[in-house]
Amino acid sequence: MFRIRRIYDDLRAVDREAIAQVRAILAGQFPLAPAKDSEGLSERLRDALTHRLRYVILVAEEQRRRVLGFALMAYAPDLKFCYLDYLATARRLTGGGVGGALYQQVRREAIRLEALGLFMECLPDDPALCPDPEMLKQNRARLKFYERFGARPIIGTAYEAPVNPGDDCPPYLVYDPLDRPPLLPRKMARKVTRAILERKYGELCPAAYVEMVVASIKDDPVRLRPPRYTTARTPAPRPRGRGLGAIPLVVNREHTIHHVRERGYVQAPVRIGAITKALERTSLFLPTTARRFSRNHILAVHDQRFFNYLKKMCGLLGPGESVYPYVFPLRNAARPPKELPVRAGYYCIDTFTPLSRNAYHAARRAVDCALTAADAALSGFPAAYALVRPPGHHAERKAFGGFCYFNSAAVAAHYLSAHGKVALVDLDYHHGNGSEDIFYLRGDVFTASIHGHPSFAYPYFSGFREDDGEGAGAGCNYNLPLPERVDGAAYAQALHKVLRRVQRFGPSFLVVALGLDTAKGDPTGSWSLSAADFLANGRLLGELKLPTLVVQEGGYYIRSLGANARNFFQGLAQALDLA
Repeated sequence: MFRIRRIYDDLRAVDREAIAQVRAILAGQFPLAPAKDSEGLSERLRDALTHRLRYVILVAEEQRRRVLGFALMAYAPDLKFCYLDYLATARRLTGGGVGGALYQQVRREAIRLEALGLFMECLPDDPALCPDPEMLKQNRARLKFYERFGARPIIGTAYEAPVNPGDDCPPYLVYDPLDRPPLLPRKMARKVTRAILERKYGELCPAAYVEMVVASIKDDPVRLRPPRYTTARTPAPRPRGRGLGAIPLVVNREHTIHHVRERGYVQAPVRIGAITKALERTSLFLPTTARRFSRNHILAVHDQRFFNYLKKMCGLLGPGESVYPYVFPLRNAARPPKELPVRAGYYCIDTFTPLSRNAYHAARRAVDCALTAADAALSGFPAAYALVRPPGHHAERKAFGGFCYFNSAAVAAHYLSAHGKVALVDLDYHHGNGSEDIFYLRGDVFTASIHGHPSFAYPYFSGFREDDGEGAGAGCNYNLPLPERVDGAAYAQALHKVLRRVQRFGPSFLVVALGLDTAKGDPTGSWSLSAADFLANGRLLGELKLPTLVVQEGGYYIRSLGANARNFFQGLAQALDLA
């Protein structure tokens, strides 16, 4: 198995290593390529001005970060076309599905950019232009590969004319209309051709040569060579790996160890099963195994004494034992009780969130899932989903509660904040008091929450509209409390308000704390959102076009839980051009 990810720059060590492997493949597969093409990869990613081209590197990687192949694509934003510079796999991987998967993802990227088409150069398969039999064989295989996707050479022009008389193997200009009718207007074809010759080959192509080739394009629309290797457009080969068009799904497989078998405890394992069963009916997701992360990521947002207490107290409990907080330090919070079971109230905000033998371990694995999904967002996936249990958004810096122990979404948001500003949007029926508490004084993470008004909804003491952050975080916390009865239309209006604030903040990443307890019939809420509403809300969030990490929070009405989750992600995927 392999995955395909996008490299944005060479700032991270893992990306520098991948670029080094790309250079090695480039040198091995294209020994005659100009040295600047290999040496200047990092500069191309950073510099979109010199040649008025924005470059994208896509790499196909194994789990151990070995690069199996890469694609280098350029995008001209002024003319809205894409140009495939290189697509290559490591030696001995021909036919392994890597090249097909890479090209499919290149096409997806071009479609996402709303490009008028994808252009590339391919050496000719005509013996009159390429007399070398071995090279001719390779050229035919390459053109056959692209023809299966609908890409064919433009004919009736002088593009194949050599720059220097006597040169052989001049390239074809190949056009992939990206599943649209191949009706490229002459005027646009001339602009694209000029841009390719001047921006990519400016030092090699004299001005007179460029004018000659551009003037030779006379057909309107241009003509493509009839299919030579396929009788008709055939489906592209199904890749063995799945690319950036999938949503990594990271499930907390160890959530079942935390199962409190007591009446009224709605935070039950069946919730995760209901959601995964519904998601399996779609083709949107890429199952991804959670990695283990250091506790330092948790300590970045949670107090160490709080962390140590949870770990120690849970470790002292036997199978089936639970400790519920019942004494709270209102008079002297500076001196916690010595007995650990009594001290639970010192670190908890309610009386119904029990500590059990496995609560700590399940919460740690939930954080691992969120961080694994955050890594997927950093790797170029447009969206990732951490389907976790227990939830986390009620866990504050020094307190647990609301079935939450560690704030997985907040840990992930902090992790992403090292790479750019983050917006954390909480869509649970209940206020995300934990995330607000953790980021209230920070200006690099914008927190927003749509929830039931604290006059009637848990946790009752937070979520007021006037609480908008302090210090560096002033204006970076936005609460939108709503009345007891809310339908889909009213919720959509509230979400529009939140997303306008998010856009003003200008984040690089979006973290969604997804509560499905806003649904009609949920035993912990009073609102009436339907499956269609979740579809619409997912689409609204996707329209931000931000790398999006979704972390599961509440949602307890099992009959509609899976369908609502499925609809939310279908809407998100549609807006992100993944569906």
